[in-house]
Amino acid sequence: MKKLYIIALSLAITSASYSQCTGGRYSSDVFAGVTVTSDINYGANTSSTGVNTQLDLDFYEPTGDTETARPLIIWAHGGSFIFGSKTDADVVTLGNAFAKKGFAFASIDYRLESSFPITATKAIEAVVRAVQDMKAAIRFFYKDRSTTDTYKIDTTQIFIAGTSAGGITAINLAYLDKECEILEFISSASLTSLGGIEGSSGNAGYSTDIVGTIGLAGALASYGWMEPGDSPICMTHGTADGTVAYSRGMVNVIGIDIMELDGSRMIDEHANAIGIQSNFYTHLGAGHVPHTSSAAYMDTTINFVRDFLIDIMGCTDAALQPENAPFGTATLYPITYCGGPLSLEENTFDNVKTIYPNPAATSLTISFNDSESEKEIVLLDLSGRIIANYQTNMESLTIQRNDLNSGTYFIQTTINGIISSSKIIFE
Repeated sequence: MKKLYIIALSLAITSASYSQCTGGRYSSDVFAGVTVTSDINYGANTSSTGVNTQLDLDFYEPTGDTETARPLIIWAHGGSFIFGSKTDADVVTLGNAFAKKGFAFASIDYRLESSFPITATKAIEAVVRAVQDMKAAIRFFYKDRSTTDTYKIDTTQIFIAGTSAGGITAINLAYLDKECEILEFISSASLTSLGGIEGSSGNAGYSTDIVGTIGLAGALASYGWMEPGDSPICMTHGTADGTVAYSRGMVNVIGIDIMELDGSRMIDEHANAIGIQSNFYTHLGAGHVPHTSSAAYMDTTINFVRDFLIDIMGCTDAALQPENAPFGTATLYPITYCGGPLSLEENTFDNVKTIYPNPAATSLTISFNDSESEKEIVLLDLSGRIIANYQTNMESLTIQRNDLNSGTYFIQTTINGIISSSKIIFE
């Protein structure tokens, strides 16, 4: 996760670095032509079949540009992690559009699965590989800035972005910063064999800090990975998306459900709840990746993303479009990962006195510090999905396991407006 102190630093130097904003740069098409340099090697890594794979990008820049410190958008294409490339039509359109406004734009290839990822584990592994490769691309530009400075990038203004699978890649890169978080979804042995969340795709030793994230029809493994102080996000999503759910749901490719992810609406709701800037545009009634289906949707998408970019960069000359109102609401609950199994002593919070036994086989009892007030207790799984609700004004509550699977769950307790969270385990 990239914390907001990065933004504070960038805004502090806005007047020095982005004085050209007042001339319309970044908010309008100030360049007539775009120069594309293709097949720039930024790294390499082992594919899912064990083959060493070269990683290339295409670099878009305004023709004749003399600016020596330009904001950069690194974009990952869509394709369900099994197809697609850096030359996909929508990415080419976006690259040209943003380069004409004065941005530098890099469209990256990343490692794809050699066969359809029919299991959740295989899908998670594909996401990890893509995240590793995008991190190598970020490091590539930090390395260039500190050595040859070929691409003239302001490394305090690097944005990551993507479409569909690429959006999933960018969003997960932005908010997955602890290996223990993803161990809820993949085994430690598998993650180690992949090279961890940083990976070894190239340019080791350089930063992967970014200032913002853009996801078109993207998703996050769990919104609980987002924490107060994380970097801002910009998203667009269709409410009728049958591939990557608008809210929370299964990622479905060619009629096959792969795994459940939190879509843009869930991410936006949680971001707003914990103070992360989230610019979210809902395409009412639209399906998957609406910007690829018509010029009107593409134009709306470009303008909405542009407004997010110039807002984060501190450009104030352009009139920002009003943010599209989210469709519907969601009640989200804070989730804490990476704490490990809680002992009886550790499992004492403002609301909860004890939870016992924990781990439990068939049932567990929660005793409260407040023995009289009305209490709302919510049982959630690791993705934040509500399993059951309870209310009581007694000093304790017993929860039966019933048909719950073995594993880790969370108890969210609200008493007099105070919320506390406790981890429980059913053996």
